[in-house]
Amino acid sequence: MAEENENESYKKYGELYLAVRRGNWNAVQEFLEREPDALTAKINWKYQTPLYVAAAAGQVHVAKKLVEKLPEEKLEMQDYYGYTAITETVMRGNHELTECILNKNKKLISITNHMGNLPLIQAIYYGQLEMARYLYSLTPLDDLLPAKDYNGPNFFTYCIYTGTLDIALDLMKRHPPLGLARDKYAITPLLALASMPDLFPSGNLDRLVFWKRWIYEYCIHIPPNRDSKEIHLNVQRVETQKAKPFLSVSALLRHLVSHVQNILGIKHLYQMKLTHVQAQELLSLMCARITCLDYYERRDGCVEYAIIKAVENGIFEVASEMLKADPDLEWTFDGKKRNLLMLGVLHRQAKICSLLIGLDLNKALACYEDRETHGILHMAGMSGESRTMLNRIPGAALQMQRELQWFEETKRVFQPKVREVTNTDGLTPRELFTKEHKDMLKEGEQWLKDTSTSCTVVGALIITVVFAAAFTVPGGNDQNTGLPMFLHKRLFMLFIVSDALSLFTSSTSVLMFLGILTSRYSEDDFLKSLPTKMIIGLSTLFFSIATMMVAFSAGLLIMLRDQSWIVVPIISLASVPVSLFVWMQFPLLVDMVMSTYGPGIFDSKLKIVIN
Repeated sequence: MAEENENESYKKYGELYLAVRRGNWNAVQEFLEREPDALTAKINWKYQTPLYVAAAAGQVHVAKKLVEKLPEEKLEMQDYYGYTAITETVMRGNHELTECILNKNKKLISITNHMGNLPLIQAIYYGQLEMARYLYSLTPLDDLLPAKDYNGPNFFTYCIYTGTLDIALDLMKRHPPLGLARDKYAITPLLALASMPDLFPSGNLDRLVFWKRWIYEYCIHIPPNRDSKEIHLNVQRVETQKAKPFLSVSALLRHLVSHVQNILGIKHLYQMKLTHVQAQELLSLMCARITCLDYYERRDGCVEYAIIKAVENGIFEVASEMLKADPDLEWTFDGKKRNLLMLGVLHRQAKICSLLIGLDLNKALACYEDRETHGILHMAGMSGESRTMLNRIPGAALQMQRELQWFEETKRVFQPKVREVTNTDGLTPRELFTKEHKDMLKEGEQWLKDTSTSCTVVGALIITVVFAAAFTVPGGNDQNTGLPMFLHKRLFMLFIVSDALSLFTSSTSVLMFLGILTSRYSEDDFLKSLPTKMIIGLSTLFFSIATMMVAFSAGLLIMLRDQSWIVVPIISLASVPVSLFVWMQFPLLVDMVMSTYGPGIFDSKLKIVIN
C-alpha cells in the first residue's frame, strides 16, 4: 500500500520533475505556485527534491533560484543514498553551484551519506581534484580525525593515489597521526605511498631520455620553503593569463615561451619534479613517527607491510628512508617468511638489493629460507615475480640474459653453501632456474633466430650489390689498359674504399648471424656468447649500410658532377635508410652492449646511504 502511495506521489510531481530536468524555470515556478509544498517534496524514486534534480541535471540557473527559495535547514535533506544537494554538484565538479549552496548552509560540508563519506571524499573519489581542494579548505579538521571515522584516512590515501600531494602534505602537518591511520580498506597513507613508484625518482626517472633527464636535474629548481597552495594558485593564474587575448609584444613572447616549454615538456618535467619533492617530504614526515611507535602501533600502521611493498615495487627512497628511521626493519618478513633481501632478489630490484647488501647483516639475511625451504639463490632462479621488470627489457634473448646475470651475480655475492640447498621439491637453485625459464629460453631462441634470419637477408643483398658495383665502376674502364677511367679521382678512391668496406663488413655480419642460427642455444650461451655475436652482427650490418650509401653517393657525384641540382637531393635521400636503421635498431644495439659489457647489477656504493 505504501509503495502505491509513493508511486502516486511521483506521478503527481512528474510535470515538475520534467520541467526541472529541462531547465524550464517558468514551468517550475508555476508548479510551485500551485503546490508550494513541492519545493521540499521528494519527486522521484530516489527521494530527491527539485533542487537535487536540478543539480544532477546541471541546470545551474534553476538550482540557484531554488536555493534562494529554500530555508537553510531544508538544504540538509538527504535522498535515498544519503546524498545532499551538494553531493551531486561535487561529483560533477560544478564549482559555481557548490559555492552557492555552501554560502547559504556551511553545515553541508560535514554531512555524510549512508556510506559515511563526506562530500570531500566524493569529490576526490570521482576525480574532481580542484573541487577537492576547495572543499578541503572548508572542511573542519575534526571531521578528518581518525578517531571519529574513516574519512580522514580515506581522504589521505586518495590524495596519494591521485598525486594530490600538496593536500596530503598539509594534512600530515596538521595532524601527523593520520600518516599511519588505517582507512576503511585497512590501508594506511604510508602503505599507499609505498605502492606508488611513479611518485619517486626511482619509479620513472630512468624512463626519461637523456636530454629530458638533464633538464630535470639541472634546469628545474623547486624552492625549498615553498607553499604548495601558492604554487597551485600561481599555476591557475598562468592558465588564466594564457586564456586572455594577446594585447602586447610581451604577452606574445610569454605565449611563445610557453609554447616552447610545451614542446620540450618542461611543464611536465616541473610537475614531475615537484611531485617527487613533495613525496619525499611526505615520506620524511611519516618516517619521523616510526621511531616512537610500539609494536601494536607499528602493526596497526602497516609499517612492515609498507617496507615490503616498497621493496617489491622497487621504491628505493621509501625503503632507505624507513630503514634510516628504524634499522630493526631489516628483520621484516612477509607471509611466506621471506626477508627483504629475498624479496629484492625475487622481484629483481637491483637498487634495493644493493642497499641491503651494504648492511652489516647481509650475510645473515642471505642464510634464511622461506616456508618452502627456498634460499636466496632460489629467489634468483624464479621468474614469475620478475616479469614486471623484465617487460622493460626489449627482446626475449636480453630478458633471458638479464635473468642469468641475476642468478650469477647472486651466486657470486653470497655464501657458497646456498648454491646446493634444495627446496621442498628437491630442486637446487640451478635446477629451479632451468625449470622456471624453459619457456623464456624457447622465446629467446626464437627471437634470435627471427632477428638473425631477417638481418642475414639484408646482409646478403648488400654483399650482392657492392660486389657487383666493384667491377662495374662509374665511368667504365679504359679500353686499352683496362683500368677505371676515373682511377686518379679522389671521389673514385672514396667510392672504391667505401664499397670494399661495405663488402667486408656485410660479409662479417652475415657470418655472425649464421653463427647465431647454428648455435646450440644452451642457457649459458645467452649470458655472453649469443649477445656478443648479435652485437657484432648488428654493428657490422649498420656500418655496411652506411658505407654502401657513401659508395653510392660518391659514384653519383662522379657521374653527374656538373648536375648539382639533381645530385644534392638524391644524396640527401641516401641518408634516409641509414637514419631509419639507426632509429629502429641502434637503441637495441646500445641496450645489448650495456647489458653485456656494462656495470654489474649490484652497486656496493649504496651502502653509505643508511650509515
